[in-house]
Amino acid sequence: MASLWPWLAVAGAGALHGLNPATGWMLAAAWGLRSRDSAQALRALMPIAVGHAASVALVGAAVVWGLSMDRVVLQALAGGLFVVVAIAHLSGRTPKVARAPAGHAGLALWSFMMSTAHGAGLMLVPALIPLCLGDALAREITASGSLTLALAAVGVHTAAMLAVTGVIATGVCRGFDAGARLLRGLKREPPPAPR
Repeated sequence: MASLWPWLAVAGAGALHGLNPATGWMLAAAWGLRSRDSAQALRALMPIAVGHAASVALVGAAVVWGLSMDRVVLQALAGGLFVVVAIAHLSGRTPKVARAPAGHAGLALWSFMMSTAHGAGLMLVPALIPLCLGDALAREITASGSLTLALAAVGVHTAAMLAVTGVIATGVCRGFDAGARLLRGLKREPPPAPR
C-alpha cells in the first residue's frame, strides 16, 4: 500500500487541477455551449490534455534529470507569454483570425500557460521523487527507468485531470440545456384564465 500512495497523490493532484476552471473545464464548456453540442466539450479535452501534459512533462523531465527549475522563472515566463498575447489582442491590430474563438492550438497554448503558471508539474515533484528514486529491490533504477515512471505519472495525472474536466464541462453544458428548456417551457405556458 505504501507504494500506491505516490500514484494516488499524482491522480489526486490531477483531479484537483480538473476542478480549476482556469485549467480547462470552463473553456471546454464554452466550446460545447457555443456549438450547442455537449460532445464538442469533450472534443476540447484533447488540446487541453496536450497543453497540460507538456507543462507537467517539462517539470517531470527536469526532476528526472536533476535540473533545477525555479518556480518564479516558470511563472514569469508563462505570465509574460500571457501578457504578450493579451496586449496583441487588445491593441486592435490583431488579424481577424486571432480574434476568432480559440482553436485547438489556442486552447493547447492556454492550457500550457495556465498549467505552468499554477505550478502543475511542480506540485507533482513530491510524488515523483518516491516514484522515480524509491527503493527498487527487483531492478536497479536507471535514468530510462525513472523517465518511464515519470511519464507514467504524467499520464495518470493528466487522465485524472481530464476525467474531472470532462465531467464538469459536460455537466455545465447539460445544465445550461436544461435551463434553456425550462425557460422555453415557461414562456409557452399560457397565463391562467381570470376568474
